[in-house]
Amino acid sequence: MTGLSLRDLSEADFEDSEISINVGGFKKKMRSNTLLRFPETRLGKLLSCNSKESILELCDDYDDTKNEFYFDRNPELFPYVLHFYNTGKLHVMGELCVFSFSQEIEYWGINEFFIDSCCSYSYHGRKMEPDQEKWEDHSDQESTTSSFDEILAFYNDAAKFDKQPFGKVRRQLWLALDNPGYSVLSRIFSVLSIVVVLGSIVTMCLNSLSDFQIVNSNGNSEEDPRFEIVEHFGIAWFTFELVARFAVAPDFLKFFKHALNLIDLMSILPFYITLIVNLVVESSPALANLGRVAQVLRLMRIFRILKLARHSTGLRSLGATLKYSYKEVGLLLLYLSVGISIFSVVAYTIEKEENRALETIPACWWWATVSMTTVGYGDVVPVTTAGRLTASACILAGILVVVLPITLIFNKFSHFYRRQKQLESAMRSCDFGDGMKVVPSVNLRDYYAYKVKSLMASLTNMSRSTPSELSLNDSLH
Repeated sequence: MTGLSLRDLSEADFEDSEISINVGGFKKKMRSNTLLRFPETRLGKLLSCNSKESILELCDDYDDTKNEFYFDRNPELFPYVLHFYNTGKLHVMGELCVFSFSQEIEYWGINEFFIDSCCSYSYHGRKMEPDQEKWEDHSDQESTTSSFDEILAFYNDAAKFDKQPFGKVRRQLWLALDNPGYSVLSRIFSVLSIVVVLGSIVTMCLNSLSDFQIVNSNGNSEEDPRFEIVEHFGIAWFTFELVARFAVAPDFLKFFKHALNLIDLMSILPFYITLIVNLVVESSPALANLGRVAQVLRLMRIFRILKLARHSTGLRSLGATLKYSYKEVGLLLLYLSVGISIFSVVAYTIEKEENRALETIPACWWWATVSMTTVGYGDVVPVTTAGRLTASACILAGILVVVLPITLIFNKFSHFYRRQKQLESAMRSCDFGDGMKVVPSVNLRDYYAYKVKSLMASLTNMSRSTPSELSLNDSLH
């Protein structure tokens, strides 16, 4: 019915009348009795308005000659609202953004409880865990946008050589030394570095065998001279590698802030400290106890295996995963600590009189630790029936505790692995032959969309508590 406002209609005509809804250009006539089924919604409240001012509080504009209400909202989502008024149920299509849909139905005054059971589980799952949905399908895109800042940092470092002496030569050497696979020279250098690292580790292991040890006239064992040659060659190579990287670094002040450069430094420091300690001990026999320090430092050579992280994407991704998964790792350790404490006390109470191996709580801690982590050395075992039942419960609890955070950690590892592969691909495809003329190949649209999505998710979480806070304030007043 046109030309009349709502308040001009009789009760009978009012229930049979039609009003025109215009949502962003999408027009639809709706019967009043359909809207009256849900009087608490925005369209339902329009029917109870008795003035144009009250109507404009609920809509953006109103034409009383046509009895048309205008709403400046997304017209693509309004059909879902129409379906709700006709059926009393909300349905959510899989391609919709759950955050936009949530904001839209909140605007129309429709509660999420009206979402039908066929869509409710998927909707709330996507809303609470948006990053878990379709992880495999979007992991490549997410890795691209996540590594955007790292790619820009890489190009920023490469641009610093343009203002330095011998900039082009130093940049090519920097790319070859810091990016395995960038060129034939970098591949050769990477292979040599890996061979030296592995040779150093194998030499250290073989040196611990009695067949390769030499006993001097004083009865003390000494290293095989052949192994000493390999060790000195390895130290010379590691020192050359570190000095070369430092010499061609774009920023000397930030060089040792990089984790891989610190690993390179720590791989050679024990040798030089041991050398200094031995010289001090030889010149001052009273400081003979310092020789034990040298023995401890020699064992630190095993950490040279971490140098392989420079040549392995998997190791670097593992390091990044541990760095950004400290909450999950802390949760795992907390679960293990609680379980170990409980089962160790129970085992001590049951076994202390029957089993000498479990007659103290610290001994039970060791048993509970190897049981919950499913290692099971078998050096300490319960002997009573109650103790064995406790051990079974301890093992089952350990499996559950270890498995719970693994999925979260694995997802983060997959993310960082793909991001690292994207970064390596960008580094290997760069070309600085004529200076900084190449722009990094990154989809700026995807990066912008990713940032906006994160912002919208944060704003949604903030606004989600607003209705409850308002209702709480109304109840208090």
